[in-house]
Amino acid sequence: MNSAFFMGQQVAAYHEHSKHQPYRLAPGPGHLDWASQPDPFRTYAGAQQFRLPLGADRLTADFRDLYRSAGSVPVAALNLASVAHLLELSLGLSAWKVYGASRWALRCNPSSGNLHPTEGYVVLPALDGIEAGVYHYLSRDHLLEQRRVLGGDEAAAWNGLFPAGGFLVGLTSIHWREAWKYGDRAYRYCQLDVGHALAAMRYAAAALGWQVRLLIAPATRDVARLLGVAPSGVKFDSLEAEAEHADLLMQFAPMGVSWVDLAPKVAAMAELAGQGPWLGRPNRLSRYHEMAWPLIDDVAEWTRQPWQMASEPWQPASLPELSSGGAGRAVEVIRQRRSAQAFDGQTALAQSDLWTLLDATLPRAGCAPWDLLPWAVRVFPVLMIHRVEGLEAGVYLLVRDPERLATLQVELDGSFQWARVAVAPDHLPLYLLRAGDFQEFAHGVSCHQEIASDGVLSLGMLTEFPAGWEESPWIYRQLYWEAGVLGQVLYLEAEAVGMRGTGIGCFMDDAFHQMIGLRSNRFQSLYHFTLGKPVVDERLRSEPPYG
Repeated sequence: MNSAFFMGQQVAAYHEHSKHQPYRLAPGPGHLDWASQPDPFRTYAGAQQFRLPLGADRLTADFRDLYRSAGSVPVAALNLASVAHLLELSLGLSAWKVYGASRWALRCNPSSGNLHPTEGYVVLPALDGIEAGVYHYLSRDHLLEQRRVLGGDEAAAWNGLFPAGGFLVGLTSIHWREAWKYGDRAYRYCQLDVGHALAAMRYAAAALGWQVRLLIAPATRDVARLLGVAPSGVKFDSLEAEAEHADLLMQFAPMGVSWVDLAPKVAAMAELAGQGPWLGRPNRLSRYHEMAWPLIDDVAEWTRQPWQMASEPWQPASLPELSSGGAGRAVEVIRQRRSAQAFDGQTALAQSDLWTLLDATLPRAGCAPWDLLPWAVRVFPVLMIHRVEGLEAGVYLLVRDPERLATLQVELDGSFQWARVAVAPDHLPLYLLRAGDFQEFAHGVSCHQEIASDGVLSLGMLTEFPAGWEESPWIYRQLYWEAGVLGQVLYLEAEAVGMRGTGIGCFMDDAFHQMIGLRSNRFQSLYHFTLGKPVVDERLRSEPPYG
């Protein structure tokens, strides 16, 4: 048995181990130790700081324009201000919430439990006002912390690796932030949050008229060396910072700039950056750790991509342009995104709004956010529709890639109707599987959260594990990234149609699988979501993100 297959088998075992069941939740802390609650912001003591300008409000693009092809949005020049706008609209704060003596931040990128395990790093060539090097983005203060500066011959070699007009952003995860609350299941949530951040960055780039590429070729070790993060385990009784794991790299450039693939150069860049010295000392997030979750470190190791890979990008089928509507400016929709805490249980969703929302989940070539993912569709929403005007309540399936229809029909309950919804747009492959009231089921399968039954709909993201994925266990991460991207689409589309969404990580995995009659483990639901008309807690006060 080769080592990759062995690790793939271990990852599959982890997935089963971390499932919630009606009779047993996944191993977790059992209580919240508030004294060790992690700091939601990583900082680097002693690193030089570059305060970034706040100016994303000046971006005029309509939210619907972000789904259009090149030329629909004015192209921003690449400079420190435009990089600042990208970060402000993707990983930056959207507001502060205040209740009594408590105050906490909300961000443009959603996170499980608002714990934010995802960190962002910017890899820059020399720009006006900032040196070439590697920088950490501190969202709390909207600034860059200089981690690695390159001067002299190093700077010349570094700048020679960058094509004109491009730069990189790396995302990492600090698993402890999620494990503190969710235990062994936390690795799943960290990877979902990477997907949320991916989509948030793609939408922000679209608002700037920029193109983006997810670099899936570089080995994880090279990404870690380039960003200067330490994936090795840290003893909890030491004073060292919690471990941080590299996830991915994205390449950005203004639309119209010649697109040169940086993936083959990442190893050389990592070698250059890894020669050090690294600047600043990462902060410790918790004063102490009551519990350790070694399985998370193991699965992070098993899913590391061990070598350079290359693949032909997948091209989606041609679709009509997404219909326009009065969604408002992109900046406003992005910043108003919130996770609803409760729904009114009465409001129905207009049928036309459902079509627009589902249409945004279909991949279109050259359009945000789906042009970011270079692989074929693997995530298919199973919707439990409660209240949509003119549509029968029941269980529906959106077949985001029609070529997977036959496979889905074989894998799911043989008694399903598979009735194509005739009132849906012709290009929207929505099927009614079973009519009926599924509110009580949605409530129960979502760990008895009323928000799943009180909304207009609830859904599970049925995800196809490709054949032989155990030979490439890092695909496990990519499946969660796609589900997270889909979650961010639903978050923003809910806001655009006057509703609000909430991601649901706590659900009974196999109970949902039994409801849809899954016949094998080829498909699994990785993420649940619900949306509806929110009930606003008037006791909470909002403050602007940056003073």
